[in-house]
Amino acid sequence: MKKKVLILVNHDVVIYNFRKELVERLLADGYQVIISSPYGERIDDLLEMGCKYIETEIERHGTNPFNEFKLLNFYKNLMRDIKPDVVLTYTIKPNIYGGYAAKKYDIPYIANITGLGTAVEKKSVMQQITIALYKLAFSKIQRVFFQNTENMKFFKDNNIVVDRHRLIPGSGVNLEHFQLLDYPPEDTTEFVFISRIMKEKGIDQYIETAKYITSKYQNTKFHVCGFCEERYEDVLSDLQNSGVLIYHGMIRDVREILKKTHCTIHPSYYPEGLSNVLLESAACGRPIITTDRSGCRDVVDHCYNGYMVKQKDSVDLIKSVEKFIKLVYEKKKQMGLAGREKVGEEFNRQTVVAAYMDEIESIH
Repeated sequence: MKKKVLILVNHDVVIYNFRKELVERLLADGYQVIISSPYGERIDDLLEMGCKYIETEIERHGTNPFNEFKLLNFYKNLMRDIKPDVVLTYTIKPNIYGGYAAKKYDIPYIANITGLGTAVEKKSVMQQITIALYKLAFSKIQRVFFQNTENMKFFKDNNIVVDRHRLIPGSGVNLEHFQLLDYPPEDTTEFVFISRIMKEKGIDQYIETAKYITSKYQNTKFHVCGFCEERYEDVLSDLQNSGVLIYHGMIRDVREILKKTHCTIHPSYYPEGLSNVLLESAACGRPIITTDRSGCRDVVDHCYNGYMVKQKDSVDLIKSVEKFIKLVYEKKKQMGLAGREKVGEEFNRQTVVAAYMDEIESIH
């Protein structure tokens, strides 16, 4: 009988874009891989690879107790029926409710803290509730993987399974898929924001920067890619019509936009695990400008492969963008090459795959 690995996630992209190599390795090593997630377009790709799929309903940001209880019960029934040999969980709800269910049936499980989330980062009743839930759910956990030292410190400070922590380089980056791209010509300087378009990802600071820079410097362009929250739909439409930026919507392959842009701007102040946007941009040889916070600062060495700016500070972001524009073309290109070298040495996805395989193979 093949050993069964059950993977619980809140979105198909979480598994396909950032853990596909782990899934490939598990399948190649003879494991049966079952993925439980809400349906999305990447599920068909995972089925083609040889995974099995069970649809789950998850309200990613909902707090309705009835729906939360329903999800917990769903996971319990799922594990009772499938009887997996090991469970891998990602993101807050699968981590906590999946952890409870695995603990109930004494199934080994490994969680990945992909970021604390806005509700958990700040001192509040919600933070205290979440800490208590983590303590209960993780009491029998095999391993907790962290993507940055600040998240790991938070768990240590709150005495959550301190003897089972392990730091990994985020989700890592596939260096073969995200190869070094030719640097675009110097007749324009083009910037890109690639993220969910929401306040905490720094879209307001990016917009303010785009307005200022395009009015002052000719031949500059600002691109925006990603799912747009409703409150920003009209804002982006108006800015596109007035020529301040170009909105591309959701893009399937970020390499297509990276080919024509000179620098990725990620002004996030969201509680990230480790920014995949920055890893992928740097791997493709693009300088990066990002905030001085956990999950972002890890990928940039200031003035070496990009710039670090203060959170929620449009003035500081504008200063760094101007500094970048004024660099000679070769210096911009060198920054991109330095970023490629950095992620190659520190953030290879195969390191993450190896860490998971070590844990999984040590179970039985």
